[in-house]
Amino acid sequence: MTTLDELFGDPWNAANPTGFAAVLAADERGEMLVAGESILDGARLADRFVPASLGGAFVDVNGLVQAMRAVFRRDPTLGIGYGVTSFIAAVPVWTAGDAAQREWLAGQLLGGERAAAAFTELAHGADFSRMSMRAETRGDNLVMTGTKQLINNIGRARAVTVFARTRDDPGSRSHSMLLVDMAGTRDYRILPRHHTSGLRATPLAGVTFDGSRVPADALLGAPGTGLETALRAFQVTRIALPAIALGALDTQLRLALSFAGERVLYGRPVADIPVARDCLVGVFADLLVCDAFGAVAGRALHLLPEQTSVLAAACKYVVCALLDSASYDLFTILGARSYLREGPYGVFQKYYRDLAVAALAHSSSAACLATIIPQLPRLARRSWLRAGPGPEELFALDSALPELDFDRLAPDARGHDSLSAALSQVEHAELRAFFLDRLAELRTRCEELPPGERTVTASAGTFALAEQYAFVLAAAACAGVVAARADAFSAAWQVVALRRIATRLGAPTQPAGEAGEVMFAELLSRHEGSRTFDVIPRRLARHGRR
Repeated sequence: MTTLDELFGDPWNAANPTGFAAVLAADERGEMLVAGESILDGARLADRFVPASLGGAFVDVNGLVQAMRAVFRRDPTLGIGYGVTSFIAAVPVWTAGDAAQREWLAGQLLGGERAAAAFTELAHGADFSRMSMRAETRGDNLVMTGTKQLINNIGRARAVTVFARTRDDPGSRSHSMLLVDMAGTRDYRILPRHHTSGLRATPLAGVTFDGSRVPADALLGAPGTGLETALRAFQVTRIALPAIALGALDTQLRLALSFAGERVLYGRPVADIPVARDCLVGVFADLLVCDAFGAVAGRALHLLPEQTSVLAAACKYVVCALLDSASYDLFTILGARSYLREGPYGVFQKYYRDLAVAALAHSSSAACLATIIPQLPRLARRSWLRAGPGPEELFALDSALPELDFDRLAPDARGHDSLSAALSQVEHAELRAFFLDRLAELRTRCEELPPGERTVTASAGTFALAEQYAFVLAAAACAGVVAARADAFSAAWQVVALRRIATRLGAPTQPAGEAGEVMFAELLSRHEGSRTFDVIPRRLARHGRR
C-alpha cells in the first residue's frame, strides 16, 4: 500500500508540486496547496474521519493520528485546511447525533463534502456558557440569529456543527449543538476572510445568521445538552489534534539536524557543540513524551472512556506546552536562518508559525486546566496512590483496538485515574521516588480544596496544581510505555524525558549524561535512515536531502 509520505514525494525536489519549495510558495501567496489537496482526494483521506460502522475508515484515534501526521510533516496548513476541521465538526455528531444525522454526515464526508465547526465567539473565548448566538424554537423550526467568528472552511463546508444558546436561563442547560445543512439554509452571510501569521492559507472566516431557519431535528441530542456534548466530544479532539501536530515538529527537528550537521562554527559542526547537541536531544525527548502521552490517552478513549475527561485535558495541555517550547528551542539552533523565507531552510519559519496556531486549535490551555480543576478533590481522595493500574493494553502501542464507541465517553471522570499508578514502573529509583512524592504532595493539597477553588475562578495556585498533575500523568504514561517495550533505547529516553519533566515540577536541572549520548546516536540514525522520531519509528520515503 502506498503511503501518504510516498505520494507526497521527495520534499527537497524543487520540481515536486508538493515539495517544500511548493509548500513555501503557496504559503507566501496565502493559498492552499492545490496539488496536496488533489493527492488527499485521491487517497480518500476524508474516509478516515467517518467511523467504519458508517462506511468510513475510522477505527481508532491513533490510526487517524498516524495518517494525519504524514500530512502535517509536509504542510500543517494542508492538514488543517483539508481535513482536521471536518473531523472536529464531525465528532459531536458521532457523539450525540441520532442514526439519521450520523448517516447523513457520513454520506456527505464520504462524498467529498467538508464540515466546519462553529463553536466559539470572539467575545467569549473558551467560555461556552456565555455564547450568545441564538437558536430559538418556532413551530417545527429553529431560527438562528447571531455571529460566529474564526471558522475554518466555513465558506466551502456543506455541513456545519453550531453551538448556540437555546434558552435564556443561566447555567449548563442553556445551550445546544446543531447540525446544519448549509445547502438548505438561507439568510446567512459569510464574513470576510481573516488573515493570520500562521496557517496563512487556511480559509478562516466567520458567518452571520440573520433569522436562518433550520428544521427542529437539526438538534444533536436533547435540547440543552450542548455543553455536555462538547465536553464529551472534545475528549477525542483534545487528544488527537496535538498528537497530529507532532508531525510538524518532526519536520522541524529534521531540518534543524540537517542544519546542525552542515553549519560550521568555531571550527566544528554545530551538532558537535555540547549546548546545541543537548538542545537537539532535549527536543527529541520532549517529542517522545508527547507521542507516548498522546498514544496512551488515545488508547484510553477505547479502554477507559470513563476516565478520559481528565486525561484528554491533561494531554492537550502538556503536549501543547512541550510543542511550543521545543519549536522555540529548534528556532534558536537555526539562529538568524529561522527568519529566512527562502533558501534550503526557508520552510522552517513557516512550520514555526503554523505550529503555534495548529497545536492550540479549538481549545485553550487555560480551558484544559479548568476542566481538571473541579475534579481534583475527588481524584485525590479516590485514586492517587490508592487505585490499581490500568489494563496492560493501555501501553501496548502497536496492538489493535476495537472501534471507538463514542457513546461511552463521559463528561466527568468521577474520581477515577488508572494512569498515575504506572509511576511505580519508573525504573530509575530516584526519579520514581520524586514522582511518587510529588503525587502524594498533590493529594494532600487537593483533597480539601475549598469550594471557591474548584471552579474556573480558582486562584493561580490551584491552576498550578492542575498543571503539575498534568505533567505527572505525562510521566506515568512514559513509564508505562517504556515498561511495555523494555529495550535499551526506551530506558535511555525515559531517564532524559523524566528528568526534563521533573525540572518543570521544581527539581534541579540534570545533564542528560550517558543516556543523552544514546539518544543522540539514535537521533542521527533515524535522520540518516529516514525514519520518524516517534516512540515506534516508522519509515519515510527516501528524501534527496538529509
